[in-house]
This record gives sequence, C-alpha cells and structure tokens, in this order.
Amino acid sequence: MCRSFFVFFSACILGLAAPSAVLAQNVAQAVSNRQQDLQNQLQAIENEIAAQQKLLDTAQNQHQTLQTQIDAFNAEIKKTQLQIQAINLTIARLNDNIGEHTQTLAKLSARLAAEKESLAQILRRTQMIDDYSVVNVALSSQSVSGFFKDLDAFASIKSSLAESFDQIEQTSASTAAEKQALQERLAEQEQLRTIAQLAKQQLQAQEKEKQRLLAQTKGIEANYQKLIATNQRTAAQIRSELFVLRDSASIPFGLALTYAKAAERATGTRAAVTLAVLKQETNLGENLGTGTWRVDMSPTRDQPVFVYITQALGLDPDKMPVSKKPWYGWGGAMGPGQFIPSTWVCYGGFVNTQTNTCAPPRGSGNSFWAGPWQYAAGKDRVRTLTGNSSPSNPWDAQVAIMATAMLMADNGASARTYAAERLAALRYFAGWANANKAAYAFYGDSVMQFASAFQQDINQLAGL
Repeated sequence: MCRSFFVFFSACILGLAAPSAVLAQNVAQAVSNRQQDLQNQLQAIENEIAAQQKLLDTAQNQHQTLQTQIDAFNAEIKKTQLQIQAINLTIARLNDNIGEHTQTLAKLSARLAAEKESLAQILRRTQMIDDYSVVNVALSSQSVSGFFKDLDAFASIKSSLAESFDQIEQTSASTAAEKQALQERLAEQEQLRTIAQLAKQQLQAQEKEKQRLLAQTKGIEANYQKLIATNQRTAAQIRSELFVLRDSASIPFGLALTYAKAAERATGTRAAVTLAVLKQETNLGENLGTGTWRVDMSPTRDQPVFVYITQALGLDPDKMPVSKKPWYGWGGAMGPGQFIPSTWVCYGGFVNTQTNTCAPPRGSGNSFWAGPWQYAAGKDRVRTLTGNSSPSNPWDAQVAIMATAMLMADNGASARTYAAERLAALRYFAGWANANKAAYAFYGDSVMQFASAFQQDINQLAGL
C-alpha cells in the first residue's frame, strides 16, 4: 500500500468540508452595488407613480369637463409610462439575481461532482484494503509495521467518510435550493414581461383615445358635452354587448352580469371585480396565445390531473384549449378563469384516492399529482354554489365566472374595499408571495380600472 495515497485522499476529504455558504456570499457581493442602484431608481419611480395617482384621482373626482378629461388622460399616460419603467428596472434586478443563482448553481454542481468522484475513488481503495489478507502481507516485501501504519491511515480516512457523506448531503440540499430559487426568478421574470406587454398596449390605447378626443372636440368644451351625450348607451345596448371570454364563446354582457351577480351573492366578490379579472385574463390570452396540454402543461404536476378532469367531463383532452407556455415555465391554464389543473382540483371536486385530499401533504412532491384521482360531487365547490347537476367545467362561462369569484374571495376580495380587491387581483395573477411587489402594480391597477367601468354599467342598469 502506498501511504501517499491515504495522505492525498485525507486532504481531499478535509478540503471538501468547507461550507458552501461562503461561495454564495462571494458571488452575491459582486453585484451588490448595482442592485442597490437599481433599487434606488425603482424607489424614485414608485414615488413618481404615487404622485401621478394623486393627480389622476383629483382629475377624476372633479366635474367632468374636457380639461379634466385631458388631465386624466395625461396622468394615466404618465403613470403607465412610469409603471413600465418600474417593470423594466425590476427585470434588470432579476437578471442580476438570475446570474448570481446560475453561477452559484454551476459551482455547487461542480463541487458536488468532485465530492462524489473523490468518494468513489476512496471507496474503490477501501475495497482493495478489505481484500488485502495476511497472506498478502507475508508474501509482500512490505514490513508488517509498515502495513499496520497504512491500516491506521486507512482507518482515519474511513472515519472521515461519514463526515464527507454529510457534506455531500448538505451540498445536494444547497444545489436543490439554488435550482428552486433560479426557477422562481425565471418564472417571475416571465410574468413581468407579460405585464410589460399589457402596459405598453394600454399606453398606446390611452394615447390614441386622447388624440381621438382632441380631434372630435377640437378643444371646445361645448363639443365635448355633446360628445358625452352622443356616447351615452342605453340599458339594452349595455346588456346586448358581447362579453369576450378567453378560450370560450363570447356571451352577452347581460348574461355575464347575471352569472357574476349570482357569484357575488354566493362569495361576496363584487360582480364588477369578477368581470374585470376575466377581462384582464382575456387580454393576457390575446398576447400569449393558445396551446395544447401535451406541449404546454407541466408533465409532472398538471398533465396527470388534466386527464382525469377531462375524463370526468367527457371531453377529449387533445381538443381542449389551454394557455400556451411562455419561453420559461409552463402554461396549461384552463378556460376563462385560467385555472391550472392542479389548482382546479380543489374547486372542481377532484381528490387523490391515496390521500383523499386535493392538496399535496407536506413533502409529498410530484408523486402526489400522479394520482390516481377521482371526481367526488360532494367536494365540487363550484357545483355546490351554481346548483348544476354535472361536474364543473372550467371552460363553461357560468362555471368560470363562479370559480373566479371564489378564488378572488379566497384571496380577500370579499372584504369589498379598493385595497382588498386590488390585492386579491394581484394574488390571482402573481400569487401571494409576489402580490405586494411594486412591479406587479399595473395588473392590479388595470383590473380596478376595468371594475370601475363595469360598475358604472351595472349602476346604469340598476337605475342608480
């Protein structure tokens, strides 16, 4: 036995024991100054957005004149421009953060591979020592004392194996955490790009509407008042206007309102807010497009459940539209309310037969979603509220409106304050973790603008 071998691998084992946290700290430090600069810029923009919101509120609360309308347009346009800047700054910060996680992940992966390879070599040498018999000692030219010195060195290495296995476990956990963090940042970045696209479209629409107003009125107040009178819609016109639904047939606004009012009585979510969320999701759908479940849906989380959902509804999964996946992450959301299958199960009455639950127990991972699943009418929350006699279909307008109101209520919209409804809308799109981030504000603000317009129509229909 060569004693230098044991010395070498003893050094390897000890060297691998350095904590991986130091690596992450060194990488993070390299971009800290840029992150702080971006944060300062973002804070300044958020202050400007707040100032524009005050101007907008002032203009909207004044008597409606041509000048107040132009002031409102200017404030809305400036606010939207600032929100786009805020989104772009946040994306820039995420790019840095993604770079950090990518570098850390690469180094952790290399470290883990080195640790495993070193252990593999030591274990192979361990087997050689175990096979080294007394006969080998007698026949070898090495002295017995030298042999036992090698055995002492080997025993030292063997005792360090347990520590090395622990280190590998820690590095593996750190690697998994970095992968999860990277996936979350990439998904957040994609969401923000989607919002930025919506904001740019709204900005163009605001500019166009302002110019149209100026052209029609020629800057004369009397012409503006005549225009207001001309544009007043009758109740019949409001009811007959088509309400466009994502991945579903359009229905008259009057019917959509009937469904939304029923959902309001059942959940507490204002009808105008439910309709506003559905309109926003429809706008998103126009940008993202339609996909298929085999290509655009998460194969481990949502595809297995989707098969059971369509089977219970008697539908061909290959013919049902779902949201197209972005460049990163997964799509696969269903119907006007854009529920992913793994969320729908707890609203539409599906349970995992092994756990008898619709939500995964802690630590179950993706194995939970593999099922098997079955439909239970008594657990179909949407069906209970709609009173329907068949399983809830997320592509059906009535079902989608009720389910959207339910999820919004679960998100806090039933409190029926502006702040609660706006936050619930943000949670609907971005989840609870990201709902309070300033970069997502456009989505919530836009939903509340739609809700205000719908509420005016609802009030007119009610004679208020």
